[in-house]
Amino acid sequence: MSKVLSQWNALSEEEAALEILPCCGSLAWADGMAARRPLSDAAALIAAADEVWRGLSVKEWMEAFASHPRIGERKAPESATVQSAAWSAQEQRDMAAGDDAVKAALAAGNQKYERRFGRVFLVCATGKSTSEILEILRRRLRNDDATELKEAADEQRKITAIRLTKWLQG
Repeated sequence: MSKVLSQWNALSEEEAALEILPCCGSLAWADGMAARRPLSDAAALIAAADEVWRGLSVKEWMEAFASHPRIGERKAPESATVQSAAWSAQEQRDMAAGDDAVKAALAAGNQKYERRFGRVFLVCATGKSTSEILEILRRRLRNDDATELKEAADEQRKITAIRLTKWLQG
């Protein structure tokens, strides 16, 4: 068992929820994770995270989505924890190298997405170029509401798994 996981397992339920909250951004998810302790290893942690995530309401998903900055922007929302904001900046670091025209198209696409779906466009940006993300955004703008909600939730699940891995490394 990792040192981080061992220490987390020993915290009070309230402390454990606050400690893991930056990995997802949903209070209900963090509470659900804390209630599942003790967890033995990274695989058990990721499996529990997926299970808790899938059991949340749409409102609780929206809370997690709202903790992310717009793709291509560095400023995190006020609801984001310091750690979540730092991870978002890391996850989007490749965006800075993008072409200005692509960045402008992405900003316009973000606005269109928010008008259409009423939430921030969420994509697991790790390892993706600005052009790839723009293509994904354009494709997802063609989704119906239900399909898009499922895609956004799956992207959040991927982001959470990456952040949990970082969290375990300390």
